Amino acid sequence: QVQLVESGGGLVQPGESLRLSCAASGIILDIYDMGWYRQAPGKQRELVADITKGGNTNYEDSVTGRFTISRDNAKSTVYLQMNSLKPEDTAVYYCNARRRAGTLKYDYWGQGTQVTVSS
Repeated sequence: QVQLVESGGGLVQPGESLRLSCAASGIILDIYDMGWYRQAPGKQRELVADITKGGNTNYEDSVTGRFTISRDNAKSTVYLQMNSLKPEDTAVYYCNARRRAGTLKYDYWGQGTQVTVSS
């Protein structure tokens, strides 16, 4: 059974930092591309950052320079370091694991962790 469990969310003030963690079980993290998505109230879920199994990273424009995605395959964990947080970063943040094997697609999601940035 595959599980992705996010943690590290919370309530912070603008300018502060948080580090989200996504602990994976039931999969070999090394062979998965991983991503962090977020969904704010009334908005569609959007990609925040992703990291390939080879370590290449990609960021949504509004978080570039503030957020850093990383992975520790030995710990089966992916992280999202979020600095200089802004109220517009408020959302539920979700972890995603995906891979393709020929015609097969594997796509897993966590339950999400709430991040609220407010003064």
